[in-house]
Amino acid sequence: MSASVSVPTHWYNVVAELAGYVAEERRPALQVGSHGIRPQLPLSIYRQSVSDEPFIEIPAEVRAQYERWRPTPLVRAHRLERLLNTPARIYYKCEAASPSGSHKLNSAVAQAYYYKKAGVRGLVTGTGAGQWGTALSMACAAYGLECTVYMVRCSYEQKPQRRVLMELNGAHVVPSPSVTTEAGRSILADDPDCPGSLSVASSEAHEFAQDGEGIRYSAGSGDNHVLLHQTVIGQEAVAQMEALGDYPDTVVAALGAGSNFAGIAMPFHRQARITGRPTRLVAVEPRSCPKLTRGVYTWDHHDALGNTPMSKMYTLGHTFIPSPIHAGGLRYHGAAPVISWMYHEGLIEAVALGQSEVFAAGVTFARAEQLIPAPESAHAIAHVIDRAVRARETGTPETILFNLSGHGLMDLGSYDKYLNGLLESDSAADAEVELALARLSTTSV
Repeated sequence: MSASVSVPTHWYNVVAELAGYVAEERRPALQVGSHGIRPQLPLSIYRQSVSDEPFIEIPAEVRAQYERWRPTPLVRAHRLERLLNTPARIYYKCEAASPSGSHKLNSAVAQAYYYKKAGVRGLVTGTGAGQWGTALSMACAAYGLECTVYMVRCSYEQKPQRRVLMELNGAHVVPSPSVTTEAGRSILADDPDCPGSLSVASSEAHEFAQDGEGIRYSAGSGDNHVLLHQTVIGQEAVAQMEALGDYPDTVVAALGAGSNFAGIAMPFHRQARITGRPTRLVAVEPRSCPKLTRGVYTWDHHDALGNTPMSKMYTLGHTFIPSPIHAGGLRYHGAAPVISWMYHEGLIEAVALGQSEVFAAGVTFARAEQLIPAPESAHAIAHVIDRAVRARETGTPETILFNLSGHGLMDLGSYDKYLNGLLESDSAADAEVELALARLSTTSV
């Protein structure tokens, strides 16, 4: 474990230092309610999302909340290295150490703080595997806010413990698509067995926010302010690596919309630019939802019904419903606009992996390090193992850092299926993605 460092005093805003990047949004063609879409962000968060300052001060109250679990450990995976017989040095930033069990609390606490100051009564959101919903329910409980969570139906059924954890923190959890919104009813009318997606849950949550007095929508990933809040991860890791006298050649994290990848990667992108020392930044996405590696860079909505503003992103189309894989937090049709731009400019890399190889990597890591990773984090681990094996075969040492974004103690049902050969195949994913891309090429998003 690394030497102790301090909790950062500021968030790092990569947008301010990306020459050529312009954060733009196009208004939606479809309106929600008779008065259109009500603004959701308090002015304080909106200013963060469009700021041209590279560092934004963390409020003392939020930093005090962070200090309950931050800084999180940076761990050298010695036993995994020995198991793989690799000359690679493998480190992981353990965000599983947070009270919610994942990195998501970094933004949930900050958002709850700002929304409470703005006089909001409650928050609503969509969640995939439930990590974001869990974090937001805890943050809302801490600040006395109501919390409603639309949870993607396949994850709601696969991971009932997540629902219980959210309800223990006072949240109302609804499987999505649901009959409680026009958005949900319209989707169920077309497909009564729809497994749901983050874009569908987002549509329902946005509608709920429009109809509820004093209720606002809270995003868990993708938006600039969410990526900003997560950079405490990478800033701590930079200081921890320096304290150890080591530095990563490669930084790896899973990617759904982008919060945990941006959280660890963006501060190292800055370090590489300042020091001139190259660092590969690799986003790992599921083969069943490969927006960066196979998607189209174009304007698209963030929700399934097209009610939200359009952003330029790598996308598979906002109507795309991915296969119901067990890494539910990665089942989002698009990548964050800033991450999409960086990928388009060649500043970051991406790979896509299948569910079986991901769970195999998760089991390998768990048996070596005695820590069960969330299936989302296991995507990063699978790529790390690939690189470590390559280092062994070539005899080339490499220092690899990855973000263990959450633990898998709520995902034991999924691991049980894998261990007993019952894990659903994602072999049909390629055909589903091809169909989505064909649909995207013939329709105007």
